[in-house]
Amino acid sequence: MLEVTGLGAGYGRVQVLWEADLSVGDNEIVALVGPNGAGKTTMLRAVSGIVPVRSGAVTFDGAALAGKSIEQIVALGIAHVPEGRRLFSGLTVRDNLRLGGWVGDNRDSNRDIDRVVELFPALGERIKQVTGNMSGGEQQMCAIARGLMSQPKLIMIDELSLGLAPVIVDEILDRLPGIAESGTAVLLVEQDVDAALTIASRAYVLETGRVVLSGESEALLNDERVQQSYLGVG
Repeated sequence: MLEVTGLGAGYGRVQVLWEADLSVGDNEIVALVGPNGAGKTTMLRAVSGIVPVRSGAVTFDGAALAGKSIEQIVALGIAHVPEGRRLFSGLTVRDNLRLGGWVGDNRDSNRDIDRVVELFPALGERIKQVTGNMSGGEQQMCAIARGLMSQPKLIMIDELSLGLAPVIVDEILDRLPGIAESGTAVLLVEQDVDAALTIASRAYVLETGRVVLSGESEALLNDERVQQSYLGVG
C-alpha cells in the first residue's frame, strides 16, 4: 500500500533523510523507531506532503505522492496524527472529531463519531468538553480518533507515548490491532522501542536519516544491536 523508496528529504539546506526505504501493507502495524533527531518525524511529514520529497519516491496504492497537496494526500486515504497532538484546544471533543471527518461527501458525522467513541469510550464521557482542559492521554485518544474520522486506509501516529503515563500508553496501544484489523493500517513512530516492537508486525530502525535495520519485530527485539542501543540489554 505505502511504498517509500530511496527517499531524500529535509528542511532548507539541511538534508535529514538519505535514501530511506519503508513499506506498509494492508491491515498492518509497522513501527519506525530510532533516537531523537534520526528523521522519524521528517519521514511522516514527507509522506503526508508537509515536507517536499527531494529524491526517491513515495507511492500510495500505486499513486505517486510527490507534488500532491496535503488535501489530496488526505483524500487518498492517509491520516497523520502529529507529535504533540495539535488539537484545536478551544473546541470540544465533538467539534475536533467533526473536523477530522471533513473529507468526503455525504458523510454521516454522527455515525463516525459513534464509531470512534466506541473505540475510545473515555471520549464519550468528554464529548462536550473543551479539549484544552483534558489530560494528555485523553487528548492523544482524541487526536487518534480525529484521524480515524475520515476512515483512512493508513494512519500515521507520531510519538504516541510522549508525555503520557505508561498505563495510558498501554491502553492506547491495545487499540491499535483493532484499528488495523478494521481496515486502517498503522505506521507508528515511538520512542519506547520495546512497546513499539511488541505491538508491530514489522519495524524499521532509523539512525542519522538512514534506515540501518528492518525486518520482523520479533527478530529485531532479539537483535543484539537493538538490545544494546535501545533496550538497555547487554
